[in-house]
Amino acid sequence: MRIIVGFAPAGGTDIVARLVGQWLSERLGQQFVVENRPGAGTDIAAEAVVRSAPDGYTLLLAASPNAINASLYDKLSFNFIRDIAPVAAISREPNVVLVNPSVPTRTVPEFIAYTKANPGRVNMASAGNGTTSHLAGELFKMMTGVNMVHVPYRSTTQLTDLLAGQVQVSFPPMVVAIAQVKAGKLRALAVTTATRSEALPDIPAVGEFVPGYEASVWFGLGAPNGTPAEIIDKLNQETNAALADPKIKARIAESGGNTLAGSPADFGKLIAEETEKWGKVIRAANIKAE
Repeated sequence: MRIIVGFAPAGGTDIVARLVGQWLSERLGQQFVVENRPGAGTDIAAEAVVRSAPDGYTLLLAASPNAINASLYDKLSFNFIRDIAPVAAISREPNVVLVNPSVPTRTVPEFIAYTKANPGRVNMASAGNGTTSHLAGELFKMMTGVNMVHVPYRSTTQLTDLLAGQVQVSFPPMVVAIAQVKAGKLRALAVTTATRSEALPDIPAVGEFVPGYEASVWFGLGAPNGTPAEIIDKLNQETNAALADPKIKARIAESGGNTLAGSPADFGKLIAEETEKWGKVIRAANIKAE
């Protein structure tokens, strides 16, 4: 059995896939192999699963980019909501509002005031157009009225320039940022989930100052549409059992994540809500895929 991942090995998405895949292998007595197919913002992996037989032997490690790409790309050969059956949500983790220590702000309200006093002079780095770090920043701009200049990078190399002070702020996933924050090299103003993260409990959530703000990275399992309900239900049951295991919960918490146990319908609702939410941001900010 295969779990197709749309990112290269060793990243946060790959780690989640291998963690859950190992559990399923042990519980079901069937080997789950993680297969990395990076490219096109996860669309290559998603298309591979869409085109697979709906027999339960090919799964997708679904993630936030799948919901984002529905609006980011003008022409896709598939419709994610129609063609991928939700199996189970796995986890959700925050991005972090990071600033270079030279930026004279220590709170979100101070940062908003500073940016409004310096319109167009604060550079916001991201991992590329349409990435979660980009959209988290664009949503922040929309909800606060600040004017920041977007500077897209490739992958997470933007933190190098953030450390050097060539850009002033970024909104990277916590798994990328947490080491720099704990080392004191970059200043975390807030996390982007609706509530604080147990991994950085002293760091507030943006929503404490900007009501309704929420941006996060989520993961789950999907299968080709038409996969029998009994297979989906069995995989959902075993995935939820994994998420209840203290060792797996602890591994997910290490990167700032929270488990998301629930039904296939619950995961489908999350995907639909995220697709609509980020579609609005993409259209409002006129974001185009690179």
